[in-house]
Amino acid sequence: MSAALNQARAGEIPLLWAEPAAGAPRRLVVWLPGFSGNKEGVQAQLLDLAAAGLVGLSFDPWGHGERSTEGVEALRQRVRGNIRRHFWPILAHTAQETLQVIDWALSQLGVEPAVGMGGISMGGDISVAAAGLDHRIDRVAAAIATPDWLRPGSFEPPGEPDDDARTAYERCNPLTHLGAYHHCPALCFLCGDQDQQVPPDGAERFAAALAPAYAACPERLQVHRQPGTAHQFTPMMWELAIDWFARHR
Repeated sequence: MSAALNQARAGEIPLLWAEPAAGAPRRLVVWLPGFSGNKEGVQAQLLDLAAAGLVGLSFDPWGHGERSTEGVEALRQRVRGNIRRHFWPILAHTAQETLQVIDWALSQLGVEPAVGMGGISMGGDISVAAAGLDHRIDRVAAAIATPDWLRPGSFEPPGEPDDDARTAYERCNPLTHLGAYHHCPALCFLCGDQDQQVPPDGAERFAAALAPAYAACPERLQVHRQPGTAHQFTPMMWELAIDWFARHR
């Protein structure tokens, strides 16, 4: 029998989660959707996490799902028209909101204070940034995502940030805040070898820059490149993500 999905709100943030079987340890994994997606779009992953003995929880990122004021197509057109101006604030706001979601889960779901987090593309970007803001996030699996919000080499026109977007970047961009990861959370990047939208070299540069901090535990910092894969979330990536959450507890 599969787990049921539950809904609630952490303040104004809509939540969706799946519970593991009774008696399982209360280990939380927050899993976020890609750009223009919503929490319902990852319900299959939440159920998989519950089946693996984890509390799988998602929420609508800032400006997405129930929190959208413009509709999916309008959101896509606006953000893709100027990625740095409109996308960076989504990443930063949602990363910061994750702290509130974790507070809620600790209080209302009785989960353990060490939390896993991950997501697909934008959701992975947010997860890496959130781990730099909140050290309760001790393991991250980021699929087709990057810790470098500049995304050099991407085929998408980057646009130009306004002051608010630049502030968001300066506050939360992981690659320029390496010290925020010196406590060595378990970080795994699951990349498409042929991804030209979110090039995998961002994850590789981040891992190389952090390697000295992880010298005593290099197994906690990994980049996987799936051959022949563009910007797509694959079953193999999901298998590796679940294994990552299971191994690093």
